[in-house]
Amino acid sequence: MLPINFETERLILRLFEQSDAKSVQQLAGHEEVARTTLSIPHPYPDGTAEAWIERTRNAAQNGDIFSFALIKKEDSLLIGCVSLRVSKADNQAEMAYWVGRPFWGLGFATEAAKRIVTFGFEDLQLNRIYAAAMTKNPASYKVMSKIGMQYKETLPKHIIKSEVYEDLVLYDLINPT
Repeated sequence: MLPINFETERLILRLFEQSDAKSVQQLAGHEEVARTTLSIPHPYPDGTAEAWIERTRNAAQNGDIFSFALIKKEDSLLIGCVSLRVSKADNQAEMAYWVGRPFWGLGFATEAAKRIVTFGFEDLQLNRIYAAAMTKNPASYKVMSKIGMQYKETLPKHIIKSEVYEDLVLYDLINPT
């Protein structure tokens, strides 16, 4: 199995553990976090984090999805998530991330995303990594731009979130090797 723990300047990135469930529910379930992500529900139902963690651990074993907890080195707090959903047939992956509301604007998503792109290209030997964000979440696609991803297109009314059609922006990065 591939290495599944990484360090950056301020973070440890590791697979989620069942002991993280309460923090996941609290952070991801915050209304502002859920409102600007594609698949996080609000309110965040009891038991959902535990089931999600189990699914992500199994998916990592299969090499399909790698979801990493963002752990602050200084105090061991779980502050968010960054993941790669791998399409083996196309040798590419979709990157996604969220950071708990108290940690917004501090560069943690950018720091984690940079490291996961390196993992995708160097360890997984992916050809392409792409990401999508709702147009109402410019902080998310600013992260994409900061790590070198290129804007591809805007997809009007592409998804439904809380019964509202939302526009998405797509960014990608091709393996430079």
